[in-house]
Amino acid sequence: MDERSRSTLVDRITDRVLARLRAEGLTASGDLAAPETPVLAPTDAHLRAMVAQGACRFSCEVKARSLPPDLASTIDHTLLKPDATEAEIRKICVEAREYHFASVCVNPHWVDVCAAELRGSSVAVCTVVGFPLGATTTATKAFEAAEAVRRGATEVDMVINIGALKSGDLDTVHDDIEGVVRAVAGQACVKVILETALLNDDEKVTACALAKEAGAHYVKTSTGFAGGGATVEDVRLMRRVVGSDLGVKASGGIRDRETAEAMIEAGANRIGASAGVKIVASECGSASS
Repeated sequence: MDERSRSTLVDRITDRVLARLRAEGLTASGDLAAPETPVLAPTDAHLRAMVAQGACRFSCEVKARSLPPDLASTIDHTLLKPDATEAEIRKICVEAREYHFASVCVNPHWVDVCAAELRGSSVAVCTVVGFPLGATTTATKAFEAAEAVRRGATEVDMVINIGALKSGDLDTVHDDIEGVVRAVAGQACVKVILETALLNDDEKVTACALAKEAGAHYVKTSTGFAGGGATVEDVRLMRRVVGSDLGVKASGGIRDRETAEAMIEAGANRIGASAGVKIVASECGSASS
């Protein structure tokens, strides 16, 4: 697709989505009102029937309390602080095995350690690319991603080129994402970090549309390093833009069960959190009380 066609496509998607959101209750402050029409939770029979037809993953905007999620299986157990020690990295791997988290998410240096620790388990190894600023070159991000996969990562969370997006250079943003997707060649899931705290709603919609067109598997709210994290409003907006085609990961500032459930209720199907054990322990405690 050439530059003019891509820009036209993204503009059309952005206008359409924003118009729909305003019609559904976008307030003057920019917060999204909940849709008036209730969303019905699929029954167990419906889900089983879809599995029988070949479905292997589901994405929906179901109220968390109507269909309680297995929170542990949605959590990327995260440790990205620069002073993390090997002992701390090994500890989160042990915790991820114990609680059956979706993945551990670590800086690239620790991929080998996590791959060894988690071998034979259902826990994926996730790492970050172009982190946390997103301002490295596409070639650098692609190399990081390919090397991480070679060393055992099966999920890659990349930061978009935020400055390019805010400059209106959509080709650079698209090609940056596509470069990472191509670099992993189907061997890893690619999650695209938008850094929503730095974007307005139009830019969030555009970034989601570009991630979808570039072949990413998820869009993700935040790095947690930019002074803001996930919000229910942003998760709801991202889910409405990508529909059921992509996953949505809420990350940044999620430290308790109530917040995690609110994100799932808004449309997230993956949670990035360093407080995964606390969230799950709270869930267990609530269930037994």
